[in-house]
Amino acid sequence: MSAKLAPRQYFSVASANQTLPLVRAIVTDIVELYPEVRDREERLTRITRGRPKDPRPGDPYSEEVEQIRQDLERDVERLQGFIDELQELGVEFKDPVMGLVDFPAKRNGKEVCLCWKLGEPSVDFWHTVEDGFQGREKLTGDDTDSDSQVKQKE
Repeated sequence: MSAKLAPRQYFSVASANQTLPLVRAIVTDIVELYPEVRDREERLTRITRGRPKDPRPGDPYSEEVEQIRQDLERDVERLQGFIDELQELGVEFKDPVMGLVDFPAKRNGKEVCLCWKLGEPSVDFWHTVEDGFQGREKLTGDDTDSDSQVKQKE
């Protein structure tokens, strides 16, 4: 039995900005947790390099390593939960360092992305799906009308 995908949601600039307070809170949680997870993964890799896979029973070092593994697994699950929350909102998470997300939108019938990163006050940029973040452009006054599409620049 296959799961049915929800129809793709497209944001207007107005609806993206209405969703932004919740998105900002979730992305802040990701950006704060991600460095800890990355550092813990690196530390775990360093301290287990060259160690036997099956430790001796009662080895306190092994118990500590196992605790680090469990804590890491828990935090990775938390990160995934945050990303899942964004996906449920229809928002695409892009980068855990910059706190970058895309809001799917349409421009002249073509799929584009409204682009926002943590620290920006509102959704003020867009880019084509192909160009990604490097191709992002500032929205114009016409783009911010409350209709359902990002309008073509004149």
